[in-house]
Amino acid sequence: MASLRTKLRFTTTLHHHHHHRRHYSSILNPNSKSPLSAKSKSRAALTLLKSESDPTRILDICRAASLTPESHLDRIAYSKAINKLKTLNQIPTIRSFLQETTTRPDLKSERVIAHFIVLYGQAGLVDEALKTFEEMEGKMGISRTEKTLNSLLFACVLGKDYGLMKRVFVEFPKRYDLVPNLDTYNVVIKGFCESGSSSSVYSILDEMSRKNVKPNAETFGNCITGFYKEEKYEDVGKMLEMMKEYNMAPGISTYNIRIQSLCKLKKSGEAKALLDGILSRGLKVNHVTYGHLILGFCREGNFEEAKNVFNKMVSSGLKPDAECYFTLVYYLCQGRDFKAALKIYKKCLADGWVPNFSTMKSLVEGLASIEKVDEAREVIAQVKEKISRNVEKWDEIEEALPK
Repeated sequence: MASLRTKLRFTTTLHHHHHHRRHYSSILNPNSKSPLSAKSKSRAALTLLKSESDPTRILDICRAASLTPESHLDRIAYSKAINKLKTLNQIPTIRSFLQETTTRPDLKSERVIAHFIVLYGQAGLVDEALKTFEEMEGKMGISRTEKTLNSLLFACVLGKDYGLMKRVFVEFPKRYDLVPNLDTYNVVIKGFCESGSSSSVYSILDEMSRKNVKPNAETFGNCITGFYKEEKYEDVGKMLEMMKEYNMAPGISTYNIRIQSLCKLKKSGEAKALLDGILSRGLKVNHVTYGHLILGFCREGNFEEAKNVFNKMVSSGLKPDAECYFTLVYYLCQGRDFKAALKIYKKCLADGWVPNFSTMKSLVEGLASIEKVDEAREVIAQVKEKISRNVEKWDEIEEALPK
């Protein structure tokens, strides 16, 4: 009886897929008669996923694009879809969607399975990630390798199941005849540091040394992040010394980690001193460095310093990214500095970006509150021209502005 039910459901699902094949493709390009290339499908799916919040539509978009983890764009799209569904608390939907996708005949490779294991972890379905790993050889006929082991460890870290991560790290290499490599150790170090047991990294570093696996910038970056998080500054110093022993000069990525970590601890002043030190030694910094500092000062309510750092960044010839602009506009509105927020928003718009609806709404209402109604109307017109969503909401907001 059960098997008949399964058979019926499978047939219905197949029929459902054929029936919807046409309906799916029209989701991605409703106005076009010619079929989209795989890359265009992925791009269209990614754009649609950004604003979609209906679980059924999210799945339809993914199916329409026939996403495959072989492509970088598709991996981003999958990740976006899983995050959206998780935020909507659609865990059973994620489970059945990933199970359905892993049975696709065109997705039978170790690389693909490794990615699905990570997606399970991202959704918090660590048990499913473990089950997929364990069933690889028998059910799927795909050999396990270090790559899939590392994916499973990473899934444990993403799903915050650090106990399972330790068990997999200790038991699975022997059980499945796999040799931990640099990526294995880096993931485990990341897990220890995220779970507040950064002191455990010393034993991992010892094991790496015994097995002749040379640490890289990521290894030390993970350690440094963990030690800062637990405010173990002496250990940060030890890591920097150890990098010297390996003839590794801290590059900008290491400094960015230190600056971001200090900012997270609300020590943005110290982070800025570190930046000044780097600049005085002639090291090249990037927009990420400045982005961390701007966010740090904003979170501490020090908007003057945030604006100074922004101006310094622009005058040194670096281009802010969208995130940097959005952060500043949002926090300047929170701090009721609407004139400065408007200035930054104009630069942001000139670079082709518009902050999200709630940030823009607070900017518009803020401008109206300081009697800059014309500017508020101008902003509404620009946003409506740039983004077709929320037009009715903007009409309402405009209607409510002082005449």
